[in-house]
Amino acid sequence: MKIYNKIMSYFWLFSAITIFLIVTYMSFTEGFNKWAYYYVFVLTSLAVYFLKTWMMKRMDRHNEFLKEKKTIK
Repeated sequence: MKIYNKIMSYFWLFSAITIFLIVTYMSFTEGFNKWAYYYVFVLTSLAVYFLKTWMMKRMDRHNEFLKEKKTIK
């Protein structure tokens, strides 16, 4: 599961970068007013990336806590 989470984390980061580049290119070629709303998808992808990273760190800390609790008993 750890490998899957890391792959999906990088997937969201890659998708945010790709969407940003495409939307920026299309904004310059076709007009910013038409493509400005698509930056919401960039922000959504970045939010999912940071949320996933935060949750992975949180889960690692929780697993360490459980191991610590198990060794005390």
